[in-house]
Amino acid sequence: MTTPTSGHIADGAHVLPLRVYYEDTDAAGIVYYANWLRFLERGRTELLRTLGQEHRALQESRGVNWVVRRCAIDYLKPARLDEAIEIVTSCGELRGASLDMIQQARRGEETLVRAELVVACMGTGGRPVRLPPLVRTALARVAANDPPRSRHIRIQPS
Repeated sequence: MTTPTSGHIADGAHVLPLRVYYEDTDAAGIVYYANWLRFLERGRTELLRTLGQEHRALQESRGVNWVVRRCAIDYLKPARLDEAIEIVTSCGELRGASLDMIQQARRGEETLVRAELVVACMGTGGRPVRLPPLVRTALARVAANDPPRSRHIRIQPS
């Protein structure tokens, strides 16, 4: 049995290749807008897996859960059935219990979707908890050299 790909780190970002399936599209044959959120979630999940910080292990060993606190998304161009796309994920500012995630969906060099998220670590009781040191160190591999220092980050157009 083959193992699904978790993507790879390239140029300081995580890259997850995906294919657009029929179930991802709307009646016009383009990716339904809400499905981009699922693709972005997969990118963040596989980034953690690639860095050795899987969701389940963090839950079980440290009681850490990830929640999206804020998401701003720009839909720039459509993707269609059977196209190959990539979800590119990197980090902006790493704070005590939260961090900025910067994501885009690409088809080749073409940017289709851009998203800015604030993701927080929550404990089992629903309260914020600090980013575990190992997670912080791992995420530094995909952190911008000069991250924006605001909870309202701005992404420069590609």
